[in-house]
Parts: sequence; C-alpha cells; structure tokens
Amino acid sequence: MDGPTIAERLAALDWHALESSLWEWGYAKTPPLLSPGECQDLIALYPDDARFRSRIDMARFRFGVGDYKYFAHPLPPLVTALRRHAYPPLAAIANRWQQALKSRRRFPADLDGLIAMCRRAGQTRPTPLLLHYEAGGYNCLHQDLYGEVAFPLQATVFLSPRDAYEGGEFLLVEQRPRAQSRGEAIQTEQGEVVVFATRERPAAGARGHHRVTMRHGVSRLRAGRRYTLGVIFHDAK
Repeated sequence: MDGPTIAERLAALDWHALESSLWEWGYAKTPPLLSPGECQDLIALYPDDARFRSRIDMARFRFGVGDYKYFAHPLPPLVTALRRHAYPPLAAIANRWQQALKSRRRFPADLDGLIAMCRRAGQTRPTPLLLHYEAGGYNCLHQDLYGEVAFPLQATVFLSPRDAYEGGEFLLVEQRPRAQSRGEAIQTEQGEVVVFATRERPAAGARGHHRVTMRHGVSRLRAGRRYTLGVIFHDAK
C-alpha cells in the first residue's frame, strides 16, 4: 500500500505551531516530510543536466563555494507537489504578514494565481533548485529575489543524511532596525523542511509591527557532501 501523498503529509502538519514560529522567529522547521528514498531520488537527478535550465558556480560570482542548478520545466513531480500544496497555507500566512505591515499587496490563494502574477511581471523561468556542497563549501548570506514579484516565504528541504557531512548548518540573520543583527544556526535532519522569510518579516514592537530584513545562507562544511532542495514559489525573469 502506498504511503501518504505530499498533499496529505503537508495537510497533517501542525500549521498553527509553524505559523507561531514564523511570527516569532521568521522561520519554522517541520518533522521529516520526505522519505530517505525520496531524498535520494532527488539527489540522483543532479548529474542529469537535461533536467535543469542553468548551473551556477558559486565561487565564480563570489556567492560562496559550491554549485546549484535551477530545474527546467517540467519540474519533477515531487517538486511540483511540494510547491503546489505548500503554497496555499503559506499564502494565508503571507497575507496576514502583509496586513500586519500595512501593505496593500495580497497574494493569490493558489499557486496558479501567483504564477499568473509573475507572468504579468515578466517572470517566467522556474526557480526550484538543487544545491550541492563539498567539504569547504558554504553559501554567503543572501535573498532569493528574481523580479518585482517576491513571495514572502520559501522553503529548503534537506536531502542528505546528517551523518553524510559535518558543519553546513542553515543560517538565518535578522537585521533589526536600530539594533545589532541576530543570527540563528539551524541543525537539520534528512527530509526535514525549513520554511523562512524570503526578504523581510513583521516583528512586534511598541507601536505595532515593523519590518525586519532577513538573509539566509549555509555555514562552512568541515567534511562530507550536502544536497538540499530549494522551493521558491515566485518565478524568475
């Protein structure tokens, strides 16, 4: 008998707890969502350049040390399912964030609506990607912005077993107004997902919510090899 679908696994998550963590910290971590076999199946796609639209050597652009590849259409079914079924609950959270920040922008309730919004802005290229690091690799702090439309939340799925590498923690840095930045180093297990703010999040203050800027990256791998799947919901120009 087949196990639960991606849609069923996502629906079974404690979304109230995930949203509470996103409001408080700008990120939330799920229990393992993908099986080890599913993780390995995604890693096995990496050598097949026909599945990808481009490859980025991070050192060449001073982004870090490592490389990543953006998937071409059609996306792998598992990636499509993650993107499509994670989007609606995240869109509801994103719109509550927009309201708290007194922004007039609202995001569509389903992924098709967001993709249509991207197309109107000239953003038509898929953005889900696989990232690969060897010992000594790292990813500088950055934001994944590809045009005028930027969905406020995105996700990273951790594909490699934790005993396959040392170091390589997922990093988040919050640049608070009129205060020093605050950092988080998040340790993860295979199949877990971290959902986090793409560019900024609302933070509660004495006069209501204000914007804080978020950047993410990866600390240096001391040994081994690390693969992750980036699930970005808005498309690129």
